[in-house]
Amino acid sequence: MNASIYLTDRLYLAIDQGGHASRAMVFDYQGGLLYESHRDIRATHPATDFVEYDAETLLQSILSVIEDIGQLLGEQTRYLYAAGLATQRSNCLCWHRQTGEALTPIISWQDRRNADWLQCLSKQQDTIHKHTGLFLSPHYGASKIRWCLDNLAKVQLAQQQGMLAYGPMSSYLTQRLTGLVARADAVNASRTQLWNIHSHKWDAALLEKFGLEKQSLPECVPNQFLFGKISVDQHQVPLTCVTGDQSAALFAYGQIQPETAYVNVGTGAFVSRPSGYAKVYGRRLLTSVVHQFENQDCLYVLEGTINGAGSALQWLIEQEKVEDLFSKLPDWLMNETSPLLFLNAISGLAAPFWHSHFTSQFIGEGTIAQKAVAIIESIVFLITSNIEEMQKTASPSEQIQLTGRLGQLDGLCQRLADITGLAVYRPQECEATARGLAYLLAGQPNHWLEEHAGQWFKPKHNPAIKTRYTLWLEAMLGAMRKT
Repeated sequence: MNASIYLTDRLYLAIDQGGHASRAMVFDYQGGLLYESHRDIRATHPATDFVEYDAETLLQSILSVIEDIGQLLGEQTRYLYAAGLATQRSNCLCWHRQTGEALTPIISWQDRRNADWLQCLSKQQDTIHKHTGLFLSPHYGASKIRWCLDNLAKVQLAQQQGMLAYGPMSSYLTQRLTGLVARADAVNASRTQLWNIHSHKWDAALLEKFGLEKQSLPECVPNQFLFGKISVDQHQVPLTCVTGDQSAALFAYGQIQPETAYVNVGTGAFVSRPSGYAKVYGRRLLTSVVHQFENQDCLYVLEGTINGAGSALQWLIEQEKVEDLFSKLPDWLMNETSPLLFLNAISGLAAPFWHSHFTSQFIGEGTIAQKAVAIIESIVFLITSNIEEMQKTASPSEQIQLTGRLGQLDGLCQRLADITGLAVYRPQECEATARGLAYLLAGQPNHWLEEHAGQWFKPKHNPAIKTRYTLWLEAMLGAMRKT
């Protein structure tokens, strides 16, 4: 790092690789956003349960936004003090250890291609939960890497030659961006279902269960680590933090508050309840590491994952061939008084139900507006179910902080407040990942304040939404018993 740059002059480059776009944003030491660039990306679905990205295309999207930032900064590029990378946590792939060439597509966390094979480990579920904090699920990386080894000739050849590397997408990206050996940060390593939440290392017993080799995995390191340097307009900027998108989002507005339930709603929705340095286990919830410091200490949360949020709306768009759905949603949410119920298992039914073979369905027939509102309400209902599950293990939350693209919908925020009875705070800047990453890069300063206050949604008397939630919950449990 260039120590000669005055503290208040330092700029921080946050690279956010998300489900729909790659973004680069520059923040100053006060937390002000100065410049940003983005490139849209799109997942492909080559077969049922397959969700993937072309690795070179995704990498190029990141390189393009970095190039844009260099042009926007101009002479100010020299003030870039550090860079960070936040990625989709459970995405994984295989690549050539020496050349960095991708041997597979980047396989999305939404992908379920090896769900049937995973059933052979069903008796090991409790052990896997204790070791990793995760439930046995095809959404995590291990079963997908197993599929690549079993099905792809290029992967098998690289293994025979001793040149195979596999692991989190973040490891591949850091190798390609820095030109150095790949490493796996704690957050992204933990989402492979191969990282031990107690030892903070690859777990030998889990590697044996999945038939994988430690030598092909990157070295495990903390989230705060010198991963190498990236080039920004010919300036070499230290890459000092790599983490997951949902983990970074928790830090968007400063220190994590233990009494707050953090909800981030994008492609999926994620509910996090901080537990500090303590690992807290819930019967139907994840125990997730959200940050490992240089001294090896880790922060944890109880986490509920919801696979079908923005992806569920995209599913409706593709099913019904509807145009401009997102622009119509605010009006529909305000005026639609008789929505359907939607049993939402898009991309698989996760917390707190964890049902592998559940089929999404509407209850009843209705208009596009009724279906769209039903999907939004299903997201709210799933968030509520996770918050209620958290209260069985932790003290009740005092408020909810809501971020993410769908968090911009007033109708979603108000419904969540009405059902949970908790005030919902929506920051003005809902894209929290890059901002949280910049906060970590800046050393977690005390002055990291919002430039403009967000909006509070206070609970209102709304018996209709509570009745629909009760009916939805009964329908979900009934359908699960039949499956």
